[in-house]
Amino acid sequence: MANRAVARDAVFALRREIARIEGTLPQRLETPAEAGDAARLGIGVAGFDKLLGGGLAMAALTEIHGHETRDSGAVSGFALALAGLLLSQAKEPGPVLWVGMSEVFREAGFPHAAGAQVLSGLSPERLLFAEAPKLADALWVAEEAIPLQRLAAVVVEVRGNPEKLDLTATRRLHRRAQAAGRPVLLLRQAAQAETTAAPVRLVVSPAPSGSRRTLAGPLEDSIGRPAFTVSVDKCPAALPGLFTLEWNCDERLFTERANPQIGAANPVAVVSLSGCGKGSAPAAGQVVAFRKKDASAAGAQPAPEQRDADRGPRRTG
Repeated sequence: MANRAVARDAVFALRREIARIEGTLPQRLETPAEAGDAARLGIGVAGFDKLLGGGLAMAALTEIHGHETRDSGAVSGFALALAGLLLSQAKEPGPVLWVGMSEVFREAGFPHAAGAQVLSGLSPERLLFAEAPKLADALWVAEEAIPLQRLAAVVVEVRGNPEKLDLTATRRLHRRAQAAGRPVLLLRQAAQAETTAAPVRLVVSPAPSGSRRTLAGPLEDSIGRPAFTVSVDKCPAALPGLFTLEWNCDERLFTERANPQIGAANPVAVVSLSGCGKGSAPAAGQVVAFRKKDASAAGAQPAPEQRDADRGPRRTG
């Protein structure tokens, strides 16, 4: 995780340096078409929405990644929460089309209709599924469905990094979403980040749920609201972000929880602390003094006679 966070910060720093050289503010790195799109879905978390320029663009392609197969439940659950948030703000909510490849449904299964209704408020008859055996079929179904005015959103779920899901294919999805004024969520299970036309990329993994809240206080040994660890891997602000978001199924809203890695809510990506202590690493070129250990201290080199004794036969019983 540390290497991934360092690499992500290096990429963001490079983007900011390029923007500085070109005389462009990092917050204006989006394309002119995206800059003119004011319709956004606010999550309700100030730091998160600020990084995304006010929220997720309603007429755009948004990538939601899961680095491992075991994160598929969190990725699809986060997408359903976004659908519930979208429907709660829509005047005339329509159905959501979920297009998935056969290998994804075989590996992770279909989203449970009753569970999806509890999580997002989306009734089973308003959650439409389309299973495609090949990526080309899934992309064709999605591209044909995006312009349909009755749909509230289109979800495309794929697995891994297929070669045909390149910059050209994602650009077609993004342009159709812009033309139709409809959000398109591209769920990528067990995938690594690569170049696409999506202006926003989120990496989602499960976060520990807190205890269930009652009038008397937290109920011990209970499972509370679902929570997600969301890393902003790509956004218009060209800045990193790491959030722990808790989803309220009843009121359909997100709240930010203190990040367990840093002990407070903070939208900045962090590197895990070293295992030998909490202090920060010394600056480059600084002379560091090590404590002198006694010969009898743990970890000291054994005496020659001890080494000779260790070479003898050992008991196996």
